[in-house]
Amino acid sequence: MPDSKPIIPVILSGGSGTRLWPMSRAERPKQMLALTAEQTMLQLTAQRAAGERFAKPIVVANAAHADLVDEQLAAAGAAAEALILEPMGRNTAPAIALAAIAAGGGANPLLVMPSDHVIADVAAFHRAIQAALPLVEQGWLVTFGIAPDAPETGYGYIKIGEAIGEGVHRVDRFVEKPPREAAEAMLASGDHAWNGGIFLFRADSYLEALAAYAPEMLAAAQDAMARGRSEGARIWPAAEAFAASPSDSIDYAVMEKAPQVAVVPVEMGWNDVGSWDALHAISDPDAGGNVLRGDVVAIDTANCMVRAEGGKRVALVGVTDLIVVADGDDILILPRGRSQDVKTILAAMEK
Repeated sequence: MPDSKPIIPVILSGGSGTRLWPMSRAERPKQMLALTAEQTMLQLTAQRAAGERFAKPIVVANAAHADLVDEQLAAAGAAAEALILEPMGRNTAPAIALAAIAAGGGANPLLVMPSDHVIADVAAFHRAIQAALPLVEQGWLVTFGIAPDAPETGYGYIKIGEAIGEGVHRVDRFVEKPPREAAEAMLASGDHAWNGGIFLFRADSYLEALAAYAPEMLAAAQDAMARGRSEGARIWPAAEAFAASPSDSIDYAVMEKAPQVAVVPVEMGWNDVGSWDALHAISDPDAGGNVLRGDVVAIDTANCMVRAEGGKRVALVGVTDLIVVADGDDILILPRGRSQDVKTILAAMEK
């Protein structure tokens, strides 16, 4: 990578991640869990943006998770430069504004990453970052387009425009989560990528874009940081000031409006692990197609995903294509392919 300012990783860890219930809960969301490796997803995110090219990360998290974040980063040898504790969720655009202000608002590139995604090929990710840097230094806002391998209807898409650098293209347009037919057409066209929610841009470029397209949001973030308090690496933005910010994603607030927006298409083994089915798909199964974790006994059982947590034992005989998750006093059982229905279960239990 060219010699220039160190890249500041910005890790967004404010989510409450209930789609992987019962393991993922408001008090311990999925980024705090070891789902795909020995390390938690937060630790893996920090580790993939570590090394001589990167500064210490800025983490934006729910105030309730402050101790968990500190413990996990310390265990991974990745202490945060700043831990910004949001008083309430206001979506990604204001969260990134807080981080850009904490970074000093200057020319340093910010690498914005969700804390709960999988990237299997970190070397490919680093090559994509390197490809983006020349345009980032010129003030462009860059997103990374995930090479699609299925007509997913749960992701937004990016239409890839003309090449404007080695491996870098202008964004033609952002596309909302599409219906099935549209997703199939975009996959067949070969000129669309999934919007994975990973970005690279200078702190000042982002704040200037907010000033142009979301001035109320910028004012609220600046006010919240100016009136907030800090202790060591922890920063508590002023709650009343931050509550005044509109709640909006970076895509809506900035990326769809700014003129200099680029995309680096990349194949890097990305997955947002948005469901138990998604976790099953990226896990290594045994000879029977089963993914078994914890104290599990499976006899004459095929293509099941079973996790036994917290000292529970799970036994299965003569079943196929089930997801079974036992954690604490809660047990989830559903057929594979129906894991998006977890939110329906949670809504029913709340009633």
